[in-house]
Amino acid sequence: MQNSSMPRTTTLLGVVLVVVGVVGWLAAGMTSWTALIPAILGAVLAVCGLLGRSNPKVWIHAALVVALLGALGTIRNVLGLADLAGGDAERPLAVVAGTITFVLLVGYLVVGVRSFVAVRRARRQQVSG
Repeated sequence: MQNSSMPRTTTLLGVVLVVVGVVGWLAAGMTSWTALIPAILGAVLAVCGLLGRSNPKVWIHAALVVALLGALGTIRNVLGLADLAGGDAERPLAVVAGTITFVLLVGYLVVGVRSFVAVRRARRQQVSG
């Protein structure tokens, strides 16, 4: 895992989520701290990514746990897409920001799991071959 790109990917995702959160907060008129939830998740992921450069096994696993919890926490906003499309969304900015966050986190989870599987396969091949 030392040569993995996951620490860099994790840090980049963190920065993107910080931008999503800050833009959402500004678009909401800086009145709702909950608009910053993507930014908070992003900050945690960015720190995990930076720390993951020295110990990826621990910190990228931690980042994946944060991403899973974040994705689970944003499902409610994703379910609001139908209301948003119909013009009935109570908090349209929350639905949009939450959906973007969900998609980014699920994509990251897929990339992370695939990375861990690839590392395990490479280790098995080294041992057997």
